Amino acid sequence: MAHIRYVPLDEIPEEDRVADTDNILRIHGVNSPTMRFHYDFYRHLMFSRGPLTRVQREMIAVVVSGANECHY
Repeated sequence: MAHIRYVPLDEIPEEDRVADTDNILRIHGVNSPTMRFHYDFYRHLMFSRGPLTRVQREMIAVVVSGANECHY
């Protein structure tokens, strides 16, 4: 559970809302342009063309999260 208040979606300006409502992104609702930037950056990293496949990128994310003892 985050120690930062989740901003209700209806309080986030429509231009900053994203198609993903996971809690990590919702925390950025306190500064909604940051939420839009984080989401766009994530989409670019995970879905753009590059030397790694989508599966390889997800595997790296899981390993890093485990190493950092993330609870999500």
